[in-house]
Amino acid sequence: HDRLMREYAARAGIAVIGIDYSLSPESKFPAALNEVSAALDWIAANAAELGIDPQRLLVGGDSAGANMSVAVCLLRRDQHKPMPLGMVLSYGAFAAEPTESYARFNGPTFTLEVEEMDAFWDNYVDSPDQLTDPLVAPLHADLHDLPPAFLAIAECDILADCNHAFASGLAAAAVPVEAVVYEGATHSFLEAMSIAPLAGKALDDQAAWIRSVLEQPGGNAPA
Repeated sequence: HDRLMREYAARAGIAVIGIDYSLSPESKFPAALNEVSAALDWIAANAAELGIDPQRLLVGGDSAGANMSVAVCLLRRDQHKPMPLGMVLSYGAFAAEPTESYARFNGPTFTLEVEEMDAFWDNYVDSPDQLTDPLVAPLHADLHDLPPAFLAIAECDILADCNHAFASGLAAAAVPVEAVVYEGATHSFLEAMSIAPLAGKALDDQAAWIRSVLEQPGGNAPA
């Protein structure tokens, strides 16, 4: 994700820090989640050395990274820890249950296949019972008091329905949310930013949203 992080930095005029959390199946839930939360604490504690404002942090990611971004906000909300100002979420995996879009967009043409997604979920948890844990599957969480979110939804993605449902859940919980569907896009389409104008547009949309969050009172400089 180095190239993608550099694109966000350049387009939004911000500092971007990538968190190299432990991966499954070697590390199961909640190892990575706890590492991400600890990383946010470390960033805040070392903000002066990093040259950033610890009060003006956002989180974001795509696919599993979007899941992790929401989960860490849920965790920190419940632990009464400082929260990010916003969440930048691209085609996130927010629940394990199959939906109609699983049938419509399964197959190699659409990048992410159902068997792959099922394997990812199986590798992440110790037991299937954990697949409804709100910190594993944020679609099942109480979403109140989360920070504002931008959702980039790929139209031709097995996770499309899940993303629409998550956007609706945020809105129902009175969380400000901007959800944009990128027509014809498949899972992971942002990685094609060098050859796909639609990916560039999505990055520009996200960068503009990030700037709008940071330009609100108390957030008028790059973070």
